[in-house]
Amino acid sequence: MQRVDFGYFVRPAAESSRGVPRVEPCLGYLVRHADGLLLFDTGMGAHPAVDARYHPRRNALREALGAANVYPDEIRFVANCHLHFDHCGGNPELAGRPLFTQRVELEAARGDRYTLPELIDAPGLLYEELDGESEILPGVHLVPTPGHTDGHQSLVVRRGDGTVVVAGQSHASSSAYSADVLAWRAHRDRHTPPLPEIAGWIDRLQSFDPARVVFAHDHSVWEP
Repeated sequence: MQRVDFGYFVRPAAESSRGVPRVEPCLGYLVRHADGLLLFDTGMGAHPAVDARYHPRRNALREALGAANVYPDEIRFVANCHLHFDHCGGNPELAGRPLFTQRVELEAARGDRYTLPELIDAPGLLYEELDGESEILPGVHLVPTPGHTDGHQSLVVRRGDGTVVVAGQSHASSSAYSADVLAWRAHRDRHTPPLPEIAGWIDRLQSFDPARVVFAHDHSVWEP
């Protein structure tokens, strides 16, 4: 698996948990599979309102993939953790490939004020709509991880050197994921309450025994 750098943007104070602007990376991930290259998340879409709010510095799809020594024509499969503008910006350039998404996410993305409409129904996009967890390639799973959006999904890749989870934006950071895993352990150990509530899908992700968990907007990597 290889990280793809699509640039960065400035999350405004109103959207930041700390109440101050925060600069965040925009990251995708390449999975080199025997059946072909899969790209998980495709970068940031462009729109005047988006640019005015987030002030992005984009690395275009071709340039970002080129830094990983990959051409867009080599991509065989595409998936997005969800369909906000900063995760599916390159989808129109990858038309004609299977594009895996949760059905509920696609339905939401086709509603008002959810994302940039031109990224969702661009000519030639071939959606493979999923209703829950699916093994889309041997050893490659998409697991629903709702929260940030109802149709958010994470990628699980079983490898010889350990399973990697691409958590996307299920968590804002590695430290946030770490906190939930510790809470999950405490619940499992029947630790003395009160304990923080966690999403039920944390148990499913941890059942894969991940060696590493990576994120869409954090360079840090979680390891057990």
